[in-house]
Amino acid sequence: MRPVCPPLALLTIWLLFLGSAAQAAPPFVAFESGSVRPLALSSDGRHLYAVNTPDAHLEIFRVGSGGLHHEASVPVGLEPVAVAERRPGEVWVVNHLSDSVSIVDTRSRRVTRTLLVGDEPRDIVFARGRAFITTARRGQHRTHPSIADVPGAGDPLFTTDGIPRADVWVFDGRRPGAPLGGKPLAILELFTDTPRALAVSPDGRTVYAAGFHSGNGTTVVHEGLVCDGFEAAEPCEVEDTPIPGGNPGPATNHEGVPAPEVGLIVRFDRESGEWRDELDRDWSEVVRFDLPDTDVFAIDAKTLATKNAWSGVGTILFNMATNPRTGALYVSNTEARNEVRFEGPGEFVDSTVQGRLHEARITVIKDGDIEPRHLNKHIDYSVRPSPPGTKEHSLATPVDMVVSKDGKWLMVAAFGSSKVGVLRTSELEDDSFDPTVASSRYVDVSGGGPAGLALDSRRNRLYVATRFDNGVSVVDLRTKTETQHVLLHNPEPDHVVAGRPVLYDATTTSSNGEASCSACHVFGDFDSLGWDLGDPDADLGDNPAEVNLEVIFLLAQAGGEFFPDINGTGDLRVFNPMKGPMATQTLRGMKNSGHMHWRGDRADGFFGIDLPNTNDADLSFRNFIVAFPGLLGADRAPEDPDLQDDVQRFADFMLDVALPPNPVRALDNSLTPEQQAGRDFFLGGPDGTELSDGVFAIQGLTGFTCDGCHDLDASQGFFGTDGNSSFEFEQQTMKVPHLRNMYQKVGMFGMAAEPFFFTVGDNEHKGDQVRGFGFLHDGSTDTLFRFFSTIAFDPETFSIESLGIEGGGFTRGDPQLREMEQFMLAFDTDLAPVVGQQITLDRHNAAEVGPRVDLLLERSDAAFTSEILGGEVTECDLVAKTRWFWRSKGFVHTGGGEFLSDDGRTVRDEDLRFFSRWAPVTYTCTPPGSGLRMGVDRDLDDALDGLDNCPADANASQEDADHDGRGDACDNCPNAWNPWQLDSDADGQGDRCEERRRPWWWGWLG
Repeated sequence: MRPVCPPLALLTIWLLFLGSAAQAAPPFVAFESGSVRPLALSSDGRHLYAVNTPDAHLEIFRVGSGGLHHEASVPVGLEPVAVAERRPGEVWVVNHLSDSVSIVDTRSRRVTRTLLVGDEPRDIVFARGRAFITTARRGQHRTHPSIADVPGAGDPLFTTDGIPRADVWVFDGRRPGAPLGGKPLAILELFTDTPRALAVSPDGRTVYAAGFHSGNGTTVVHEGLVCDGFEAAEPCEVEDTPIPGGNPGPATNHEGVPAPEVGLIVRFDRESGEWRDELDRDWSEVVRFDLPDTDVFAIDAKTLATKNAWSGVGTILFNMATNPRTGALYVSNTEARNEVRFEGPGEFVDSTVQGRLHEARITVIKDGDIEPRHLNKHIDYSVRPSPPGTKEHSLATPVDMVVSKDGKWLMVAAFGSSKVGVLRTSELEDDSFDPTVASSRYVDVSGGGPAGLALDSRRNRLYVATRFDNGVSVVDLRTKTETQHVLLHNPEPDHVVAGRPVLYDATTTSSNGEASCSACHVFGDFDSLGWDLGDPDADLGDNPAEVNLEVIFLLAQAGGEFFPDINGTGDLRVFNPMKGPMATQTLRGMKNSGHMHWRGDRADGFFGIDLPNTNDADLSFRNFIVAFPGLLGADRAPEDPDLQDDVQRFADFMLDVALPPNPVRALDNSLTPEQQAGRDFFLGGPDGTELSDGVFAIQGLTGFTCDGCHDLDASQGFFGTDGNSSFEFEQQTMKVPHLRNMYQKVGMFGMAAEPFFFTVGDNEHKGDQVRGFGFLHDGSTDTLFRFFSTIAFDPETFSIESLGIEGGGFTRGDPQLREMEQFMLAFDTDLAPVVGQQITLDRHNAAEVGPRVDLLLERSDAAFTSEILGGEVTECDLVAKTRWFWRSKGFVHTGGGEFLSDDGRTVRDEDLRFFSRWAPVTYTCTPPGSGLRMGVDRDLDDALDGLDNCPADANASQEDADHDGRGDACDNCPNAWNPWQLDSDADGQGDRCEERRRPWWWGWLG
């Protein structure tokens, strides 16, 4: 008998409706979340659990003598990055973009509960019956009334100095708490920046937590607090602060072109408590805070008190593992060398970071000692490019680790090498290992980008999650060979998969096998540091961008009122290669931002100059090609056609990666009164930044507002920048930057007074802080509040007397600055705040969860504008997932409280909620355009999931419980030999496809 299906015409109408509603919204949005703990082996060794990050599923494999066999896919939250087993039959999945944890019953293959946590959760471990989850100190749920009495919950205090920025949410594993999203026992606050890794001691009494971008004790001194004159400068004084001298120079490039005055990176010496530069000068009077650089914390799993903490572990801390025999703690990390200046060959000046940006390490913490171990000590960094054969022994970007039961072997996933390093723990601990010898034990994995490991001691196997191709490898540890490779269902477009390796793969992007773009742009983001990557051996470049207020600047410069030596040369339209310190920028969300770099200097490069100016992001990105040999130390020149192809693939991939939704803004996309007042001012509201007419009319800039430079136009993808440049009273022409990720830069407080800021403010020493880099192009400005007090916004000093221009800017003083600060933290982005949010409705929690479902429904109907999503869309596509007996059921909201089910039926909101009395229903707000795929047609093959009877082995999204080669959804095999098939009337035909009248709820069975 044939399946009961809706008429084809009706189904077509629904699909057309969904397509028109989403317009041109893409069915997939890339976020590039970094995997943390993507694999877990069940305690009985029978199942392997793997997070499918791009597809938002947990994949369940049966483990047997022949390898892995895929059993089921369970839909979870967006961007799952970690999984851990609490008890047999139950695993918890951390959803990075959804700010949630999915509790999965692996026997019934359903999500039974969704816990809501802080922003961007990353890792999870269990100890003494409790779940520990790392998150950033922000996120909408942190201040939710349902957890108001939880220790550590509440206001993240973005504008308060000396505040920890890392949270660890602790739940009772058996009783996670309140019906709406659970209720943690406590939110632990750690004095470091956003955390990532967790580990548990062998006795289960101690949980170790580590910061992610934990820093390395460096900061940057603002240009105005460095004496002019470079190496020839004598000590000077600025606003009563003694300054030890100028930038060490050189004062020119190799052609003798003068360099602009710039800031200086200095390092905190924990032993002396002093800030020192490369000339060993003391800058402690200038830097008004300390950096304890606390990296790893030991937490008592019972009392939740911090028992110990360690500094100097590393700069970027990826993962941790403990030795089951000795208790030693291993931390995979990289150590930045940003106090060393310049890229390029280092000929004019003997200083360069070429090929040596972040060193790959594992730090051993044992008996209170901290012992960093460089994994690539065979590299001779003075030889560039490195000799042939060097990279074969290198391990780049060490992430997940496992230790053998006997404690003798450590295996580390080298994400940037497509290898798994196998090291003797004794040699690692005493630093006697030789990479040229140990590399004979390294295991190549075919998928590329090994991101996670699970050790199967019983079978002497290692399971490896490979992120480049979204797969899982099986490695025989006896032979050190890969015996099986399984691909997970992957919705990513081909160009995303093809371009990803160019970001990470150090074997192709450098000659020593250690350096890659991802060393600083960690998972496509940044490293929270500043670098002076000027190149004294390079020449001047030309700036083709439109410069806001250019006419005014030139007139004022001619009158002697403005910088006669801007850019070192006095020419507003040149790029000086001696650019000074610049903070690492994110590579995410660049599609509509125009020319790259803080100055937009990649507008002019190897592939040409963007003339006439079109803000060509693709050209600008490809002009980074010179950084492969110049910065990474590649042994390929820009003229190499293979390198050019790689860079084009890199551009195609990276320009499609989006920034996440803003975690500060309310889920209903509303603004607080302070944020709204800041927005009104920004856009030129009641007391906006209007200036007198004067010569502003020359450029049509009468009534110039913040938005006049920092363009906010979602329809064009402008979120603070339209690609133009401006002089901004700085020593160099700067591109106007975007403003979407200001909340990520909070944590540096304390700065000496200097004339660049019209408000003296609080310039006292602020004590310990968690970050050394803040705002402005070089990260030298500690807070947004101080940034808004620059002379560019001063109502008293922003005037050009000779031109008859009167001042504008902030006329209400500090309260107005605070309002702007609040708006910046909640600034608009390409995605609505509700994207990713989810909740599970069941028979116990309707009263508490119902209003959250109402919110998700409301936002899925609310209009939203986003260029990367196709223009006019809604804030999200709402999908719902449940499970009825043998299979998943999916739904996508089509508007007005109606859902399309994965078998083509229309289901009302109230019916879906009613069904949650029998089986939990999880609602998720997906990016606009993704709802059809994530709700009802996983493989986008034009056959809805509930009607798709493609063979399971040819359709990765189909479950096949009886392994007969036909997808469960339409398998009508006789129940007698198919135990997964219900046959309620015992007529030999499965209920799912039997043509007979059923009660209304029978439609749930598909």
